[in-house]
Amino acid sequence: MTKRFVLMLLGVSLVFGGIFGFKWFVDGQIDAFFDQMPVPTATITATNARIEHWTPEVRSVGTLQAVQGAVLSTEVGGIVRDILFEAGAQVAEGTLLLRLDTESDQAEISRLEAAARLAEQELQRVRRLVREQNVSEAEVQRRQSEAEQARAAVAAQRARINQKSLLAPFDGVLGIRRVNLGQFVSPGDAMVTLESVDPIHVNFTLTERRLGQVRPGQSIEVAVDAFAEKFHGEIVALEPRVRVASRSFEVQGLLGNPEGKLRAGQFARVTMAVGEPDRVVVLPQTSIRFNPFGNSVFVIYEDDEGQLRVRERFVQTGERRGDLIRITEGLDAGEWVASSGLLKLQNQTPVTITEDAKPSEDPAPRPDNA
Repeated sequence: MTKRFVLMLLGVSLVFGGIFGFKWFVDGQIDAFFDQMPVPTATITATNARIEHWTPEVRSVGTLQAVQGAVLSTEVGGIVRDILFEAGAQVAEGTLLLRLDTESDQAEISRLEAAARLAEQELQRVRRLVREQNVSEAEVQRRQSEAEQARAAVAAQRARINQKSLLAPFDGVLGIRRVNLGQFVSPGDAMVTLESVDPIHVNFTLTERRLGQVRPGQSIEVAVDAFAEKFHGEIVALEPRVRVASRSFEVQGLLGNPEGKLRAGQFARVTMAVGEPDRVVVLPQTSIRFNPFGNSVFVIYEDDEGQLRVRERFVQTGERRGDLIRITEGLDAGEWVASSGLLKLQNQTPVTITEDAKPSEDPAPRPDNA
C-alpha cells in the first residue's frame, strides 16, 4: 500500500514538474526575444533652446468701464410728446433728446405770469402812494412780498417745465431707445443709456505683493476678444486700501478710444511692464513633459554609431508666454531637444527628425478665427 502511494506521488511530481519546467522554458525564451528585439525608431520634431529678452510683466484681467455713463430719465412723469434722438447716435452735451407733454404746464405758467405782472403793478402803485403818505410802509412791504412770491411761482413753474425736457448731460453715444411716443412715463423710468467712449477706463485687480511695482502714469497694454489689435493707456488711480478678504487692490487705467471700438463691460486682459528686459532661455511648451514629480525634456544626442537618441533631463520652468516657456534651470541655450512626439520616448530611444507638423513657437499666438 505504502509502495503504491509513493509511486503515485512520484508520478504526479514528474508530471507537474514537466509542466512547470516547460512553462519556465517558454517564458525564458519569450523574455530573451523581447530583450533582444531592437527598439523602434521614433519620429519627432526638434528645436534648439534659444535666448530671448523678456521684459518682466504683470498680467491681470479686468473690465472696461465708461469714464461717464448714465441711464437717462426725467425727474417728473408725463406723456412723451417728442423724441428727438436716434438710437446709437453720437450727441453733444446739452442736446435736447426728449420732451414730455407740457400743455397744462404752459397754461399754468401763463396764469402765474399774469399774477406776477399784477403783483408788480400793485407794488409800484403803493410805492407812489407811500411817497404821498396815503398808505403805510407795512402795506408796501406786504405788496413787495406778494410780488416776490409771484415771481418765485413763475420760476418754479418754469423749472417744472424744464424737468419735462431730457438733455444730454455730457458728450457720448446713445444706446437703445426705451420709450415710445404717447407713452406715459413715471419719474426715474429709463429712457436711454448715454455713455462716453473716448477715453475709457479699465478696472483690474492685483495682489498686494505688486503694490511696490505699480504707480500712476505707468503704461499698460490691453487686449480684448473682439479685436486682434492691442490698446495702450496708462494707470490713473490706485485704490488706497487692500481688500482684506482677497489681499488684493484695485487699479484703474485710462485708454484712448478715438474709433469707439472699446465698449463698457468688455472683458479685458491687461499687461504691464515692471522692469528691464531679462535674458532668458525658452522652449516651446510642447517640449516639456509635465509630471507631478518634476518637469523634464528629452535632449537629443548622437551615439558612437552616429544614431540620434534622446536622454531625459529634469528642468525647472518659469513664466509662459504664448507657445513658449522659460527654462530657469537644467538646460543651456543651443541644446537640441524634442519638441513633439514625447509620448513615444524614453531614455536611449533612437529618433529621426522631421520638419512636418512642427509645433508653433509664437510668443503671442492668435487663432485665425479669433
